Amino acid sequence: QVQLVESGGGLVQAGGSLRLSCAASGRTFSRYAMGWFRQAPGKEREFVTAISQNTRTKYADSVKGRFTISRDNAKNTVYLQMNSLKPEDTAAYYCAAKVGITTTSGYEYDYWGQGTQVIVSS
Repeated sequence: QVQLVESGGGLVQAGGSLRLSCAASGRTFSRYAMGWFRQAPGKEREFVTAISQNTRTKYADSVKGRFTISRDNAKNTVYLQMNSLKPEDTAAYYCAAKVGITTTSGYEYDYWGQGTQVIVSS
């Protein structure tokens, strides 16, 4: 069982930056692939980025070059550095964990955090 707690969301102006953190419980964090997803009001949840156990990464085209995912296994934490934020990045951001390989499908993730809100003003 893994418990995930996100933090770092907030209100930022367009062009600004935020860093989200996702702290995981348990001693087996390094065995999990980790992902970030987001859901804007009235829209479906969408994949943002993911990082494998050996730090291979995947990004949605909409965030490529602006967002960076990383992980610190010693701290049981995954990060999402978001730069050059746009109003369309406004959403609740969720981190998720799964065994096995990284995927872009949220249905394949086993554990989810409660989410953190990001609001980007124009």
